[in-house]
Amino acid sequence: MSEAIQITLGIVFLILVFIVTRYGVAWRIKRACIFVMKYLESQGALDADSAVELPFAKRDYIKIGLRDFRPKALEELVGAGIIGMTVEGRYYLKKRLQDIQG
Repeated sequence: MSEAIQITLGIVFLILVFIVTRYGVAWRIKRACIFVMKYLESQGALDADSAVELPFAKRDYIKIGLRDFRPKALEELVGAGIIGMTVEGRYYLKKRLQDIQG
């Protein structure tokens, strides 16, 4: 096999690995979003009066192990207006999971 073909195949392989990892991260964030919404619903945090503090709201930079996508998912859900945040830093569900999924 010529050197040019090897380089081309290597580049194509790297591009495919990059795309697959992006899909993997998106899938994990989606799962984390569903987890956060179910957690808030199970806690009964459906309005500002019943808002709860979330133990995973802040990122832990020293944690060893697998990456925790829940803080990123929470940030995205707050930005999208699906989860609300009170002045005290407590969170509540504005839109239920059933309403979003259809």
